[in-house]
Amino acid sequence: MLGRLYRGETKIDFIGRRNVWFAISGIVLLICLASLFTRRLNYGIEFQGGVQIQAPIAEDGPLAGAGDAEVTSAITDAIEPLGAGDAQIQLTDETPPSVIVQTKEVADPQEQARVVRAVADATGVPLADTDSQSIGSKWGAEITRKAVRALIVFLVVVTLFIAWRFEWKMAVGAMLALGHDLLITAGVYSLVGFEVTPSSIIAILTILGYSLYDTVVVFDKVEENTSQYAATGRMTYQDSANLAMNQVFMRSLNTSLATLLPVAALLFVGAGLLGAGTLKDLSLALFVGILSGTYSSIFVATPVLSMLKEREPRYRSVREKVMRDERRTQVAPIPLAAGAGMAAAEAGELSHPSSSPIVSRSTQASARPKAGDKKAKRRRKR
Repeated sequence: MLGRLYRGETKIDFIGRRNVWFAISGIVLLICLASLFTRRLNYGIEFQGGVQIQAPIAEDGPLAGAGDAEVTSAITDAIEPLGAGDAQIQLTDETPPSVIVQTKEVADPQEQARVVRAVADATGVPLADTDSQSIGSKWGAEITRKAVRALIVFLVVVTLFIAWRFEWKMAVGAMLALGHDLLITAGVYSLVGFEVTPSSIIAILTILGYSLYDTVVVFDKVEENTSQYAATGRMTYQDSANLAMNQVFMRSLNTSLATLLPVAALLFVGAGLLGAGTLKDLSLALFVGILSGTYSSIFVATPVLSMLKEREPRYRSVREKVMRDERRTQVAPIPLAAGAGMAAAEAGELSHPSSSPIVSRSTQASARPKAGDKKAKRRRKR
């Protein structure tokens, strides 16, 4: 089975089972949408503005050897009297570990300095060893607008290109697959609580390009097969698209696996085992997006395209013609060879000589007396 799959000799009915694929996508999308409306996205300070303070935990300080919960509680108690009790606190996996505190935007520079001092005192390090940066809410809003604008421009340009290179129905299928990938990636970010940073936006734009690449590869083969089989009336559009997907399925899967392995190394080894926290936002979006993009190019984009194309009059007529030919093939009798027919007739006559009212011409001819036999009888009488 695996060898036939690699050679493109399988006959998997991808489009005929589209209700199953759509149901799977619908369940996943509902979960992601519910998380986006309830848990929401965890935007970084680059998008909503605020103050970020990073300080190492001194090896001889009050928090040396403390666990994550103890460190978080101590930092919260230190900055809460200063109006920063809702700050987000996380620890890095570096050696020695550091604590990262993100608070809302602080307008008063003196108040911000007091918060930095409180974090330094809690971790037991000098003030000079801390690193703090402030990002205004206006700057964060501008970054958000630019990210949304870049995404819209990207989608418009890609839609126009696919409509020009193929047709608008293929552009519709590709855009639905892209929306599918975007929602799933955003929903996973919301579920796991990862912070949305500029690295996340870069990764999302990257996976959109990858998803489109995979979809265009499939569409190119679909167009080749449909022009060869469906347009000539030899196969329906659905059957020719199914054939195309069977032929490119392993190519798409191999490409995705080759891309997914290094991304998985970034996520699980770099960010998970080695503690490179800056990689996790980028690698998570890439990992989820590549998986979702591979799935959508096969199980979402092409079935949607087939549904749209089957409604065209010429492909409806092709389907009707193919179905008529199949019915004729099923109803038509199977012709017997001439020798077999004669043998069957003779066998029927021998087994039931008196049951058949029809006597063949050859039998009638053999039953008539011949002329030579009559003359011989007259001579014997004489």
